[in-house]
Amino acid sequence: MPTRKNRMSQKTPDYGIDAPHVQQLLLFAGLACLASSFIFFFLSPKFVSAPLAISLSMTLLWPGISMLICAGVMFWGSKVGKIRLARKLIDQLSLRGDEQVLDVGCGHGLMLITAAKRLGSGKASGIDLWQSEDQAGNSPEATLRNAQFEGVADRIELKTGDARELPFADNSFDAIVSSWALHNIYEESGRTKAVQEIARVLRPAGRVAIVDTRHSKEYSNVLTNAGFEVSCQGPSLMFLLPSYWLLGRKPATLTTNS
Repeated sequence: MPTRKNRMSQKTPDYGIDAPHVQQLLLFAGLACLASSFIFFFLSPKFVSAPLAISLSMTLLWPGISMLICAGVMFWGSKVGKIRLARKLIDQLSLRGDEQVLDVGCGHGLMLITAAKRLGSGKASGIDLWQSEDQAGNSPEATLRNAQFEGVADRIELKTGDARELPFADNSFDAIVSSWALHNIYEESGRTKAVQEIARVLRPAGRVAIVDTRHSKEYSNVLTNAGFEVSCQGPSLMFLLPSYWLLGRKPATLTTNS
């Protein structure tokens, strides 16, 4: 458990950098292009003709600038954009405060903690495989540190587990959220199983919100086939690829078979 010293050294919640390797690649490639452009512009005329040097410099300049802009947009999405969207999504769940909420693929706990802030007697549970390639510094300790900073550590519970085999009984939760997580399951059959698991552990008349960069129609079809009322909103381009969010409600008179 994080110590008081660790909590005091953290000045703001840290909800992680999404797709960190992609952002690093864009940053380094963009800087390399700009450096090469600079070299060609100022040094190459000594070895090649000035028109050729300028042509090579311009050829590298614009891709370099574009990649740096892309890295900047993704960084903004990780630090600002996704926080705004999380608040909007949790608002749309209209939580009373006594619900049991689940965050599937909770990562650093952005959706989990945003939901926990709306709960009084309720509880928010988060489950993740804690893979650092999906989010930099991903760990239960980092999530708990954020929850303590936000003052909701007593309202959350963390588990390690796979979205395709949720370790919960049928009809366990009043609301379920999942943000930028399910696309990390690369097989369609696995994503289908994960959404079916979400439907299984959601109580009748419960609500679900899923935001992701891909496969929104796929998720919608699975939920619709399970009898859910589903609406789709978006896109948001905070991570360059369009993000869509689904809002669904489970039928009040049907349960999903495990």
